[in-house]
Amino acid sequence: MLPASGGAEPVGPFRADWHSLADSYRIPQWFGDAKFGIWAHWSAQCVPERGDWYARQMYMQGNEIYEEHVKRYGHPSQFGFMQFDNMWKVDEWDPDRLMRLYKAAGAKYFVSLACHHDNFDTFNSTHHRWNAVNFGPKRDIVGEWAKAARRHGLRFGVSNHASHAWHWLQVAYGYDAVGPMKGVRYDAYRLRRQDGAGQWWAGLDPQELYTGPSMVIPDGVDTIEAMNAWHGAHDGQWIETPPPQNPAFVKNWLARCNQLTDRYQPDYVYFDDTGLPLGQAGLDAVAHYYNADWKRRAGAMEAVVTGKQLDPLQLKGIVQDVERGFADDLKPQPWQTCTCIGSWHYDRRIFERHGYVPAKAVIQRLCDTVSKNGNLLLSIPVRGNGAIDEDERKILEDLAAWMAVNGEAIFATRPWRVYGDGPTKVSGGSFGEQGFKGFTAADVRYTTKGQTLYAHVLDQPRESVVLAALADGARGQVQRIELLGQAGPLDYQRGPQGLTVRLPQSRPTFTPTLKILGEGLV
Repeated sequence: MLPASGGAEPVGPFRADWHSLADSYRIPQWFGDAKFGIWAHWSAQCVPERGDWYARQMYMQGNEIYEEHVKRYGHPSQFGFMQFDNMWKVDEWDPDRLMRLYKAAGAKYFVSLACHHDNFDTFNSTHHRWNAVNFGPKRDIVGEWAKAARRHGLRFGVSNHASHAWHWLQVAYGYDAVGPMKGVRYDAYRLRRQDGAGQWWAGLDPQELYTGPSMVIPDGVDTIEAMNAWHGAHDGQWIETPPPQNPAFVKNWLARCNQLTDRYQPDYVYFDDTGLPLGQAGLDAVAHYYNADWKRRAGAMEAVVTGKQLDPLQLKGIVQDVERGFADDLKPQPWQTCTCIGSWHYDRRIFERHGYVPAKAVIQRLCDTVSKNGNLLLSIPVRGNGAIDEDERKILEDLAAWMAVNGEAIFATRPWRVYGDGPTKVSGGSFGEQGFKGFTAADVRYTTKGQTLYAHVLDQPRESVVLAALADGARGQVQRIELLGQAGPLDYQRGPQGLTVRLPQSRPTFTPTLKILGEGLV
């Protein structure tokens, strides 16, 4: 394993292979205690305020983003995505003010996007000049987020998505299949370093941003349908292996990744990859990060890395992340689901139609996840200028109100012997939230802390709730039940169908949480 960020590799117990990672890694307690994190999935793709994957879709004729881009900014042969990197201004960004909102809403860790598939670094990268310190904001976005998170007592993480840039951005080398600009290649195909004379990007090579031509659509495609089919079969594939024709990209990615973890010393690194990115390079990056953290903390490792769709060996070396999905049962070790109240990158249209996922649904999702030994990482989209909108602020305030009453039943808890009761069963795996109908008042999720059992009722029952897992014959005695946020015990009756608990008409939060005390319950 070669040092990629300068200096010798940190010495430690981790080698750059899955068996070594699995043998030596243990998930730190802080991650199992944290339960809830907030993510700023924020980069230059937020400038147009039209949602995620703008940097790809603007080059795909027939896509609504392409059509709008041409109307607002011009044809992508003349106005390519690189222009947004310089247009990105963050005059309304106050990381401390936002971090106060995130902390009040219950976040125990905060994650900053460091580089997306658009291959633009939001940190002070000396290995990649296309970064937010040199252009656009002219600020170290990751560095300022890190300082704010730590000032407010949150763990800090970074997300790295750039391993897919080499194929994801190949659409920027394409052309229109039809229309007045038919056959005219887009900006990435023609721009080189020498073309920047007198421009804002003078001295830089656009090929370093767009990754160079490695999967370029051939000339002669003359229908939008055929164009989209070609992209879908080639650069649209989710490719985890290194590009064989572009080893320089892999070397540069590793240098940037190692510098990111060395410079900002995050507690958590999110990879947007099945397993780890780019084959051996991903293993090199994780071993480097783990060993550096192990050395810095004198063997008391705190580092967490997540990847997706992990096999049994990989599950021992990093933590599972489930994108926009659920676990269908209680898991033996901590895991995470990541989701968003809207589009990953900010989309103003969602705000205008008041279409965000409401706080109540976020809490339902959190309770379901925590009951199954998981954490919820929630993206709150940030506008291009660095502010959040009024609806997002209201969601954070609603989360804060719920957490003030019920947080004891979430943070630093552990699963019970079963995760819950009720009719709603979710499908496990990524993207399972699509088409999900929601939870009901008959759905209950359990957590524990010490000898206390908590029952999260996922919607408001009319008068009472039945806890089937505590029916006659279930292990443990029930001696007292309280509703968090209200003083005094509740009436209950234990029978063959379950423990029936009568709730007061006035309840402090939009989903109630019961605190159940008794010998042998936990």
